[in-house]
Amino acid sequence: MLPVIPDPSKILCIGVNYVAHREETKRPEVGHPTVFIRFADSQIGHGQPMIKPSQSECLDFEAELAVVIGRGGRDIAEEDAMQHIAGYSCYHDGSVRDWQRHSSQFAPGKNFPATGAFGPALVTPDEVEDYTQLSITGRLNGQVVQQATLADLIFPIPALIAYLSAFTPLSAGDVIVTGTPGGVGERRDPPLYMKAGDVFEVDIPGVGLLANPVIGAL
Repeated sequence: MLPVIPDPSKILCIGVNYVAHREETKRPEVGHPTVFIRFADSQIGHGQPMIKPSQSECLDFEAELAVVIGRGGRDIAEEDAMQHIAGYSCYHDGSVRDWQRHSSQFAPGKNFPATGAFGPALVTPDEVEDYTQLSITGRLNGQVVQQATLADLIFPIPALIAYLSAFTPLSAGDVIVTGTPGGVGERRDPPLYMKAGDVFEVDIPGVGLLANPVIGAL
């Protein structure tokens, strides 16, 4: 299977968008979303292997909900934002933490090849009555490591669409990756990073179950 949208013009990722994750990272409250970019060619589909890069031992997991834009626009109002959504999917924003920390910019740690898993399918909004009632669970080798509900988002989906569309036009097929709950491996004691042979699952009932094995660099 391929990523749900293999070649979006934009993948806009939101960092530190759950209170529990903000608290574990010891970051202050902020007035605007933290935004970084993922490249389309860093993506894989459901069942495809995520590649732990040879340059790092710090490949971390991040279970997330992806929002796919169906109707584009600029300066979209929050009250109109949900009408611009084509659907939802699961996303695993694999993060190479030491490279992410090389500077204040996240991009290097978020764009290694085959570290962004996206799938298995696009679920249209009519199948999801209220996204805030969705639960999201991340499992590493069958063990729950992340769990939250989408109601826990600091910046909810309409606010994200309004903010993002204020500085860049959104187009059909653009992807917004909405953030990960607390429990990431980097913030555990001791840290828990993914290695070859692991399997990570993103489970959002009503949206899908995304599963990817981890392999070493080819």
